Amino acid sequence: MPQLDTSSWFMMIMTMIFTLFVIMQLKISSHKMFIKPEPENHITSSSPKPWEHKWTKIYLPLSLPLHL
Repeated sequence: MPQLDTSSWFMMIMTMIFTLFVIMQLKISSHKMFIKPEPENHITSSSPKPWEHKWTKIYLPLSLPLHL
């Protein structure tokens, strides 16, 4: 039974890795990158909300007294 010739495998694998690297570099370089992104100006509404000026206490069900 003849043996498998693996002498060219190393070169084939290295060529595949190099080709994949080049393809990925080309795909990444085709994207447009922003040099300095600027924040968008959002207009916020200044309507008064009651929960902004006072604290409220939240009662957990376990902290309430038992009702028998």
